[in-house]
Amino acid sequence: MRDPNPLPAPLGEAPFTVYEAVDAGVSPGRLRFRELRVPSRGVRIPSTSEPLDRRKVVRPYTVVTPFSAASHTTAFVLWALPGYLPNRDDERIHISRPDTMAIPRRRGVVGHVGQFFSDEVVNLGGLLITTPARTWLDCARKMSINELTVVADHLLRIPRPEFEGRTEPHATLEELADMLDRHKGTPGIRKARLALEQARVGADSAPETRLRLALENAGLPEPHLNVPTELSPGVVRQPDLSYPEHKVAVEYEGEGHSEVAQIVRDIAREEDFSRAGWVLVRISKRHMVNDARPAVAKVRAALVSRGWVPK
Repeated sequence: MRDPNPLPAPLGEAPFTVYEAVDAGVSPGRLRFRELRVPSRGVRIPSTSEPLDRRKVVRPYTVVTPFSAASHTTAFVLWALPGYLPNRDDERIHISRPDTMAIPRRRGVVGHVGQFFSDEVVNLGGLLITTPARTWLDCARKMSINELTVVADHLLRIPRPEFEGRTEPHATLEELADMLDRHKGTPGIRKARLALEQARVGADSAPETRLRLALENAGLPEPHLNVPTELSPGVVRQPDLSYPEHKVAVEYEGEGHSEVAQIVRDIAREEDFSRAGWVLVRISKRHMVNDARPAVAKVRAALVSRGWVPK
């Protein structure tokens, strides 16, 4: 069998639709060559040695299904939202369209219909996808209240432009509340409302949110989150969680804290707190087991040593 003619760019580099190929002048015969996989009707995937970007894999499915957007688990993964979502590794593609239309049905797709407002779907590099806030609500039915709080904290977090290339949070408290008011009766909305009550602006990571919730659920005071604290003239530290009235700071230390340079910085940080009369409680992944009881015990002991009296 003769080798097929090269596909015109960019069809040879990423999944595409049959309509896009025809528009580009590709013949029906060329689309039947075996080097093109057919994951679903109207969609073709060219053979390539490079891993395919998930966003590019999903895009054709939203193109061949009119008035649709990537949603639910697929959107959750593409937005890289934190929080435990069951079956997030499922390779099937979730797409949604308005409830005035038929539910999408095709191989490899989980179809959804619902009510959509114009600001709940955005264009992400050529892919129509539900916004992070709408995705949070769509996934609420499958998530626990605490894990929904992890996502809400992430959406509310003030970004660091030098690392993330954005200056605005994904959503505000008011916008998340409005999202819930728009979609009364949606499955999971009660859990989402409870999660929103627990959500706070200031957490920098999912472990920080889980730690905060564990402390509060154990009856400890609500901590301040990532508040710059002047320990001495010219020395300002920003602990993950803090209790200024008791001079207790709490830091969650991820895997990066095992690097030599970071260890040196961590020692200097602890010395700064100590000189200022603060107690620094260092929490790691091992303290978060068994419902974070070891972490709660460490923080409680520090607070009690500083005069806090449990109620």
